[in-house]
Amino acid sequence: MEAVPVTATIIAFNEAANIQAALESLSWADEIIVVDSESTDDTVAIARRYTDKVIVRPWPGYIAQKNFAAEQASHDWIFSLDADERVTQALANELTSTIQAGPKAAGYRVPRVTFHLGRWMRSTDWYPDYQLRLYDRRRARWSGKYVHESVRVDGQVADLRHELQHYAYRDLAHHFQTMDRYTTLAAKQMFEEGRRAGFLDLVMHPPAAFFRNYVLRGGFRDGVPGLIVSAMNARYVGLKFAKLWELCSPSTSTPRAPGAGDSNRSS
Repeated sequence: MEAVPVTATIIAFNEAANIQAALESLSWADEIIVVDSESTDDTVAIARRYTDKVIVRPWPGYIAQKNFAAEQASHDWIFSLDADERVTQALANELTSTIQAGPKAAGYRVPRVTFHLGRWMRSTDWYPDYQLRLYDRRRARWSGKYVHESVRVDGQVADLRHELQHYAYRDLAHHFQTMDRYTTLAAKQMFEEGRRAGFLDLVMHPPAAFFRNYVLRGGFRDGVPGLIVSAMNARYVGLKFAKLWELCSPSTSTPRAPGAGDSNRSS
């Protein structure tokens, strides 16, 4: 099979601090498309230094925006990158060699490693956080609802070896803020899918999550950062079920759960 061209896509919203490094890591791609959700910072101006294919449009949600970006591509093979991610040179070389050899699968997953609390976290539920990012749009589309969007592929999926770098959080305060938004969306999604939360969910799931992260998934190997991430992941689970309980409980007023457009729109 002959090598095929690849379009790299990024969706962004107020990512002036991240977008330059993300775009520089895509220099190996044949085409770059940025879809911006009406940023109020310099995201668009920075993006236009790297590509003339920058589209500004209202935010329709994660899945719709990522599928829209893929639909604008000149090529059928898509590599999707979030603004807070970076393609390392090793991964760029692996992606290029995979394409040059002629793709054997309809989609490819890459292991993602997150930098947090001063180190690359290669333990807990965070690693290896496989993400399907290289795909043939003729056989794949983004799917999901409010959180944890993913590419659904009609065909074979293969794994690549080199890591995608993820700068998810600036600090613990940012981690808490992000976790609050996503647990609200996760609770809303579970509620709409018919899931309900009770006493046992609140009592059992958080400590089970901590044990899985810290012991079974090796968080203890990362010292204090591993302990903190394990505790934060357990807190995420507890908040998610507490917010689901609040949505289910007739004794509490049901707050408006924000739609996807109220969350961080670029990662």
